[in-house]
Parts: sequence; C-alpha cells; structure tokens
Amino acid sequence: MARDIQITFDSADPAKLAAFWAEALGYQEQEPPRGFATWEQALAAFGVPPERRNDASALLDPEGHGPRLFFQRVPEGKQAKNRVHLDVRAAPGLSGDARMAVLETEAERLVALGATRSSRLEPAPPMVAGHIVMLDPEGNEFCLD
Repeated sequence: MARDIQITFDSADPAKLAAFWAEALGYQEQEPPRGFATWEQALAAFGVPPERRNDASALLDPEGHGPRLFFQRVPEGKQAKNRVHLDVRAAPGLSGDARMAVLETEAERLVALGATRSSRLEPAPPMVAGHIVMLDPEGNEFCLD
C-alpha cells in the first residue's frame, strides 16, 4: 500500500518561504481550523504568543494530488547542499530548444519571486533532457525539469 507523504522544509521564515512555494507550485495555504476566518485568529485563540505565530506554515495542492508541504522554523541556517531536492516539472513532454525555452521562462518568473538561478545543464540526448538548477529564497536547491 502506498503512503501519503509530506515534504518538510526547515526555515528561518516559514510564512515567507511558504508564500514563495505557493506561487512556484500553484499550491494554497492550508485553511485555518473550523470556526476561524484566519490563522492569526486561531493562533490567538489557542494562546500562541505573537512571536511564535510564524513557527510553521503548511501548503496543500488545491486539486488534492500533490503532497502537503510543511515549513517549520529552525534556529540554524542552511549548512550544506540538499541531499534531497524537488524537481519542478515545468516542461513535461518537451525536448531540445522548446524545453529549454519553457524552463528559462519559468526560471525568470521564479527569480522575480525571490529564487536565485544556480546553473543550467544543456540537453544531451538521448539520456539528458536538460534542466536548470535554482535556489529558493532560503538557499534550498531545486531543479526546473
């Protein structure tokens, strides 16, 4: 039996990083608990002090297919290259120049949202389709694939 998964990001600013990934992936912030119009209202009602209200944030795929993304505040900054990263499938089914043009357009959009471009791997058929390595606003590597 397959299991559902959640992808967790350690973060200095969970709300900011969640906002980036929501825009990057077309995800939405998880709704606050029933009876609350906003997370701010819910957290206040639960007695969470203001300085702790950005300790976590969560995103959901609005169509219910992708994994939940969870962002948690941690005290330390990023130390090394990610051993696991996300591949954002921005150009499925495309190849060659058409593929790379779509990836370049998506890279530009994400840079405008706060990402950093790291490198580009050119297509080398038949095994390498080409991709662009990016960094999210907190330096986590991901690929536009």
